[in-house]
Amino acid sequence: MFKRSQADIWFDRINLLVIFTGLIIIIYPLYFVVIASVTDPGAVQTTLLWPEKFSLDGYKKILESENLWIGYKNSFIYAILGTVINLGLTLPAAYALSRKDMPGRNTIMLIITFTMFFSGGLIPTYLTVKELGMLDSVWAMVIPNAVGAWNLIIARTFFQSTIPDELLEAAKMDGCSDAMFFWRMVLPLSQALIAIMILFYGVAHWNSYFNALIYLRDQELYPLQLVLRSILIENQIQNDMMTDLSSMGDQLRAAELIKYGMIIIAALPLLILYPFLQNYFVKGVMIGSIKG
Repeated sequence: MFKRSQADIWFDRINLLVIFTGLIIIIYPLYFVVIASVTDPGAVQTTLLWPEKFSLDGYKKILESENLWIGYKNSFIYAILGTVINLGLTLPAAYALSRKDMPGRNTIMLIITFTMFFSGGLIPTYLTVKELGMLDSVWAMVIPNAVGAWNLIIARTFFQSTIPDELLEAAKMDGCSDAMFFWRMVLPLSQALIAIMILFYGVAHWNSYFNALIYLRDQELYPLQLVLRSILIENQIQNDMMTDLSSMGDQLRAAELIKYGMIIIAALPLLILYPFLQNYFVKGVMIGSIKG
């Protein structure tokens, strides 16, 4: 068998050391948030590897809020409906712009790219949403961001590098139309891209809160992020109302536990979803970046 040199052995050892160090840097903050959410706030500063003075008071206060489940429901609705709309608009547009025989595609791409650097601004956007009658509705959360320029560019690059022109020519010789080719040939060959778009758009909708702050007034429509924000504000210390030092300390401890618990509750669905899309995520990004 081939005998490895000392240089190769030390190279591998250094690589493993760097990878392991990077893994700790990434994983430990997430782990710390988990143990801090079940640790008495007074002992958080001394907590390193396991919870000290175990406490679930933060989770209890969060779960006691009826609005929490309303926020979860609304966030799932916005994420699912918004992602479906995003895919329905982004994928056909990206495929059309990837076709070399589409007239004016470079000009259209220039206009789309321009929107990544300059926008109409908040006030014109708000007035547009208002004139369309979408204020205080689900559509205000999913329509204004229906197409992401960066995601459109990624999808266009993927189609250009993955779908050969010869495949389209062969399909047309068999009498296949452009629409049929897209549905029956392009989409089945683009599972990695679709998974990427679901992850990108889904995460963006799940974490979105600014549009809700601007366009929503009805608390029944609040997404999870705003509900958690309201819970935290309600449990923060209000100095003008606190006169008892013991009550102030209890309120402070509860607020700290709630803060860490909110991070776990908000991130849990994404942490569950990501492992199922990880392989597609790596594959899709690499194809779009290397061959694009």
